[in-house]
Amino acid sequence: MALTPVVLTLLVLGVQLFYFGDFTPHIPLAIGLAITALVGVKLGFRWRQIEEGIFHVIHVSLPSVSVLICVGMIIGVWIASGTVPTLIYYGLTLLSPTIFLAAAMLLCSVVSVSLGTSWGTVGTVGLALMGIGAGFEIPVYWTAGAVVSGAFFGDKISPLSDTTNLAPAVTGTDVFSHIKNMMPTTIPSMLIAFAIYLAAGFTLIDDGGASFERIEAITAALQANFIISPWLLLPALLVIVLAVKRMPPIPSLFAGALAGAVTAMVAQGVGVHDLLTYANSGYAIETGVAAMDSLLNRGGIQSMMWTISLILIALGFGGALEKTGCLEAIIRAIMTKVHSFKGVQTIASLTSMSTNLVAGDPYLSIALPGRMYAPIYRGMGYSTLNLSRAIEEGGTLMSPLIPWNAGGAFVISALGLGIADGNVENLLYIPLAFACWISPVIGILYAQTGLFSPKASDEERELWQEQGEAIATDLGAASRAGNATAATASSSN
Repeated sequence: MALTPVVLTLLVLGVQLFYFGDFTPHIPLAIGLAITALVGVKLGFRWRQIEEGIFHVIHVSLPSVSVLICVGMIIGVWIASGTVPTLIYYGLTLLSPTIFLAAAMLLCSVVSVSLGTSWGTVGTVGLALMGIGAGFEIPVYWTAGAVVSGAFFGDKISPLSDTTNLAPAVTGTDVFSHIKNMMPTTIPSMLIAFAIYLAAGFTLIDDGGASFERIEAITAALQANFIISPWLLLPALLVIVLAVKRMPPIPSLFAGALAGAVTAMVAQGVGVHDLLTYANSGYAIETGVAAMDSLLNRGGIQSMMWTISLILIALGFGGALEKTGCLEAIIRAIMTKVHSFKGVQTIASLTSMSTNLVAGDPYLSIALPGRMYAPIYRGMGYSTLNLSRAIEEGGTLMSPLIPWNAGGAFVISALGLGIADGNVENLLYIPLAFACWISPVIGILYAQTGLFSPKASDEERELWQEQGEAIATDLGAASRAGNATAATASSSN
């Protein structure tokens, strides 16, 4: 019964995406929500209860939607101010095409750690890097893969990130111990991804064969239509400074939009009404260079509405699955098949990934498995730091690789991949975001070998007792503990 809405929704999604070749997953997910509601009624739930579950998860996600709105404004205003064009100009003149992909990943990592938001990084620095990559004639999906790898990895280890704080919160650990325990998977996966991007740069991109005529055309068009100056990077610097000072992300991003607006008026001579239009509907220009126009004509709040509507429907579906107990029932069924630490660690990571796939919500994919599996780790005598690492990697890092997930939908929209317009080949960014999927694989390998899988310390055991944490000494107890804690997953989310 619990699997029914999941399987049927995936079937409808498959028909829409692969049979009709139409990448608009909104209606299939809405149908999935309706199927879940019918299953809930069959199980004895009233519609009002299901509705409460749907709107609770949507309510929790509203800060993320607010970030989307701010990023939409920033993209339009920062293009008008010359901030994004300046980044593109200096990137094209200073970076070498052969090292571009590796440099893009590192830059996005640093910015994302500083900002504490992968979405903010993708929508600002990531957008500029897409323009630089286009100038170097690097395939869009390669650049997008490098941007996603860096942005979401930086988010994963940033103490300012919401998911980095959520994972230890639902497993009963602290954020800095959580970050430290992720280093054994973070460092190798980043090094491997860096090596692959570097090799791809030297193998796939001929530095001497790059279209310098095209690069010169783009830089000339930028200089002809914008004042280019390092001073125009001040709005981006302001956002980074506010993030370092641990200011909340939404006010920080809005301040960046305001700073961009002032810069646009002072440096580029843009009028107030035009700025309001750019912030709402996106920037518009005709430079005479098609590649440049396609890159710069974007942004604005309205450009995010496709993504926001998808996120709201996907989160509503996830909320219905959670409220009706479907996700909990599936997880409890899985738990009865697991008899060892390596099995629990592997299943925890896969459960987080699957919740991301089905529910479309990275927060739910962290909160629900975190609460469900924590008692088992305690009963086995293993630190719940193992669990927080597994759900962080399955939740945060897999989110941008699922197109109908909140993270994937945002990446597709913010980077202008044009999937809904038929550019399905740009979905190749998913396997090319190496750092995002290599890290969970390394984590699962550690689980099989016992490497970097700490046992619970005496201090941690004492803390469990003091806080009255559930400790499962057998699988039956694990299921009972899962029932007791599942109800708190939403509030933890």
